[in-house]
Amino acid sequence: MTRVWQWNRPVTVREVLEDLQQERSIAYTTVMTVMDNLHQKGWVRREVDGRAYRYTAVSTRAAYSAALMNEAWSQSDNPAAALVAFFGMMSAEQREALQDAVRMVSPNLTETTPGPNVETTTGNPAEPTAGAAGDDAPTDDATPESGR
Repeated sequence: MTRVWQWNRPVTVREVLEDLQQERSIAYTTVMTVMDNLHQKGWVRREVDGRAYRYTAVSTRAAYSAALMNEAWSQSDNPAAALVAFFGMMSAEQREALQDAVRMVSPNLTETTPGPNVETTTGNPAEPTAGAAGDDAPTDDATPESGR
């Protein structure tokens, strides 16, 4: 998957094979089997191109990572404690990235309304406002490569 995400375009087994062979010896049939398994699991789409298939990622690496985090968080019996523990594991750079992401998704969180020391949000913080995460928003993250 790493190669498909990196290239962000339809790729053939031969292209992936040639790229992987720069790092290690690997058989064509091994790469073909892995690509077919990824297709069977729904991670990639494929379309016929001559006598080969071209494979395209179904989602971005960022979307995949987000789904993994959401799945893990939703299985916790104490989501707040899980988040506190997760935040405690983050590096300063990761915390800064988290703050940037929260600002993009919920730009109105810091707005207050008149009242007795009560901070509220305007709009739905789960829905980005116009331009908050537009077409120029990053679509990939900088996590280490998974090797797949």
